[in-house]
Amino acid sequence: MQLLKFASIKLTLLLVVGILIGTYTKITIHSAFLFTGISLTALGVCFFTLKKDIRHFLFTVFMICTTISLGVLTTTLNTPLNYDSHYSHHKTSSPKTCTLKITEVLKPNTYYKKYIAEVKTIENKKYSGKILVNISKDSLYFPLHIDDEIKTVASLKEINAPLNPYQFNYKKYMQTLGVYHQVNLKHENVIRNKNSSSTLYGFSSKIRNHIIKKLKQAPFGSQELAVIEALLLGQRQDLSNTTYDNYKKAGAVHILAVSGLHIGILLLILEFLLQPLTYLPYGRKIKLATLVLLLWSFALLAGFSASIIRATTMFSFVAYALYLNRPSNTFNILALSMGFILLVISPNLIFQVGFQMSYAAVFAIAWIFPMLQRFWFPKNIVLNKVWQLLSVSIAAQVGVLPISLFYFHQFPSLFFISNLLIIPFLGVILGLGILVILLAVANCLPNNIVLVYNTIIYWMNYIIGWVAEQEAFLFSNISFNQLQLFLSYGILILLVTTLSKTTFKKVSYFLASLLLWQILTIYQNNNLQKEQQLWVLHESRNSVIYHQNGTSLTVISSQKKGNTSTLNKYKIEKRIDSVTYRPLLNSYAYDTLVFRIIDSTGIYMPTQKSGIYLLSNSPKINLDRFIDTVQPTKIIADGSNYKSYIARWKATCDKRKLPFHYTGEKGAYPFNLKNISD
Repeated sequence: MQLLKFASIKLTLLLVVGILIGTYTKITIHSAFLFTGISLTALGVCFFTLKKDIRHFLFTVFMICTTISLGVLTTTLNTPLNYDSHYSHHKTSSPKTCTLKITEVLKPNTYYKKYIAEVKTIENKKYSGKILVNISKDSLYFPLHIDDEIKTVASLKEINAPLNPYQFNYKKYMQTLGVYHQVNLKHENVIRNKNSSSTLYGFSSKIRNHIIKKLKQAPFGSQELAVIEALLLGQRQDLSNTTYDNYKKAGAVHILAVSGLHIGILLLILEFLLQPLTYLPYGRKIKLATLVLLLWSFALLAGFSASIIRATTMFSFVAYALYLNRPSNTFNILALSMGFILLVISPNLIFQVGFQMSYAAVFAIAWIFPMLQRFWFPKNIVLNKVWQLLSVSIAAQVGVLPISLFYFHQFPSLFFISNLLIIPFLGVILGLGILVILLAVANCLPNNIVLVYNTIIYWMNYIIGWVAEQEAFLFSNISFNQLQLFLSYGILILLVTTLSKTTFKKVSYFLASLLLWQILTIYQNNNLQKEQQLWVLHESRNSVIYHQNGTSLTVISSQKKGNTSTLNKYKIEKRIDSVTYRPLLNSYAYDTLVFRIIDSTGIYMPTQKSGIYLLSNSPKINLDRFIDTVQPTKIIADGSNYKSYIARWKATCDKRKLPFHYTGEKGAYPFNLKNISD
């Protein structure tokens, strides 16, 4: 089946092109409106005035331009910084009185409760825009909920970019959500407004919190209850890191996120339960309306998160396709739900991992699953059902594999076991879970039902934990870059089209793509073997230097080996084969470059003039005298130093116009080298 024969898929791809153009170029709203208006006018003139013999070509050209322009327009309209009312255009570094309205509750970290809030006023003037709110934890802390309004005095600060190479860029991620700044608060500096207005999201949050409160009154186990909250209500705040990691290692993390899998199973359950409605006058229409209403009611219950909205939107279209009884429209429905509904409303969804994985999985199932069924169709009913389930799992995993490797750098090869053992019973688990919620809210939840459901969730967690323990089958730390991501999807598409209908031309294209992959791999490996880099990293209470020589890495440290997470990310990105640990020395040299370290002893050689100096472990030196004596070209201070010392050193360097680099503000300092010696 050729995907590009569907007009909706072509238009969706063009819309994505427009979104990318709008994202990575600085096009104003007025310009986007102008381009879209011109394209629409040209399209209309072409359609209504030109003759058929020349209309087809020009109509196609103007349709392409219009769709791309629409993508640019919707991106510019959904970029908060394009509006004069956005708070960032009037932001100052001094503390201001702010009124904020909580719009989303995030998972807390060790030190802070985290929220996303809408800026209402600053110094009693109305503004717009979202902001990240961090409130420090303590015994007196009161939790905030969606729709709560708070007043505080705070300084708006930019969200920190990653300080070390190849770490997760939380700042960039928050920007895709329209959040550009943050405030750090203490609970005593927060005043809650008791007369805040309500929204649909707040109403959903209140229902969900009420349900969780009722469930906590039942004798569920702590992690069983946490899984129930994630499974049915989309709340993962109470889920332990161990449980979440087990699901991730077992390839079953999708079970914990209310998304397409859950909405799809719910649709099948409702299809069965509402079948009697079809015998009524206009029964099929009533059934469709009831289906869609119940799906969106569940979405309301689960909090209207981005994953839930996109899944419910998609399966609302699927329900309409079932009503029309036209299964061949599957790809049109998926493209329409993705392109002209979700992406037009919220174009930034295209950059979210969940959105990418959801649609990659569903497209793969719709395309690859029928091929696997044609490949083998067992006559035994039980074997046939197992093969169907396995085919769905294989198709979905093939679809999301490149994305999973790119973002998470791992592949759980035993995914089919966890899916075979859990997915067949997920409909029962969801159905029984909804019944448990209804009974809990009605204050008539029997303990025997609690015991049964708690036991089911316990065994599900146990099975997932057992699969996760088979670490020999978990392929992790896989290096996979963006170019490989796009190329792998090209290879996958060519492979599927070749297997669907084998021709010499298709086989040639597929083999050429494999050859291109091999050439790319050889080229990248060859470049890595020649690469030389030296980094001064940022790490609290420690001086850490990375010296990369090809695929070998030397970790130079003053106290310990360094942060394991930072090291793993660097190893994955640079495909490091071996790591050696060494203590911190006094100096390093490369040709005319001289790099020296002054440690806590504060000892330096007056005769060693010029060069770059690293201040490590808070040396007690007179920086003015030091600068006059050795005349350094640059001074670097890392995370091992006291902040009071750093502030004093920075002021001295600024006064003397000497370059100063503090890794806690500017991030790790890189030296790009071809060769280095100790």
